[in-house]
Amino acid sequence: MGNDSASRVYVNNKKKACEVCGIYSEEHALPEETTEEELLALIDCLNARKDINGILVQLPLPKGIDSEKVLLRILPEKDVDAFHPVNVGKIMIGNFDFLPCTPAGVMELIRLTGIEVSGKECVVVGRSNIVGKPQAMLLLHENGTVTICHSRTKNLKEVCRRADILVAAVGKAKFITADMVKDGAIVIDVGMNRDENGKLCGDVDYDAVSSVASAITPVPGGVGPMTIAMLMRNTVKAAEIQKGM
Repeated sequence: MGNDSASRVYVNNKKKACEVCGIYSEEHALPEETTEEELLALIDCLNARKDINGILVQLPLPKGIDSEKVLLRILPEKDVDAFHPVNVGKIMIGNFDFLPCTPAGVMELIRLTGIEVSGKECVVVGRSNIVGKPQAMLLLHENGTVTICHSRTKNLKEVCRRADILVAAVGKAKFITADMVKDGAIVIDVGMNRDENGKLCGDVDYDAVSSVASAITPVPGGVGPMTIAMLMRNTVKAAEIQKGM
C-alpha cells in the first residue's frame, strides 16, 4: 500500500525471484487511501483461492492501518513471511513450518562459513519482532549462547566484543564500529540505511570492521538476497503442505 520507495524495490526483487524460480506471482498495489476494510477483504479473497499458496503484505503500511490486525488475517498456512502469531509460537518451541525470511537467511549465511553455532557466544543487536527476536531464537535452537542487546543495554561495546557471532539489526547507519567487534568474529549486517552521502549502507561500519572480522556481509548484496531466497523456499514449502505432499 502507498508509495514507499524501499517497498517498491523489495516487491520488484521478489517478483523477479518468483520468475527465476518458476513461481506464479500476483502483485496487488493498493493506493494509500485504501481502507483497512478493503485490504482485509482482499486478504480474505486470497485466503480462499486454491491457486494462491503464499500471501505477504509488504510492510510498512500507511498510517491508520493496523498492521497486527492485517497480519492476523492471513491464514497461518499461507503466511510465507512467518509473522502470524501461530507461526511465531511454533518458532518459539522449535516445531515450525516456516521461518521469518531474514533470520533464516542469516542462519544460512552462518552455515556457509563452516562455523557451528553450537557453544558460540552470539549477540543480536536489535529486538524487533521481524528480525531481532526470531534471530535470537534460531541461534538458540542451534545451541548458541545468545544475548539480545537494545537501547537500554549497558556496556554495549563490551557485550558486543564477547560475540563469536554478531548480528546487527538496529537500523542505524554504521552503528557497529571496529572497537565493538572481537577479532575473528563473524559479523552479519541486517541493516539497510543511507549514509551522509545518500549511499546505501548497513548497521556495520563495513570498511573498518572487515579488517577485524573473519567473515562479514556487505550491504547491499548480503542478507537482502538471502531474505528473498528464503521467501521462495517458504512459498514452496507452503505449496507442499497445502497439497499434502
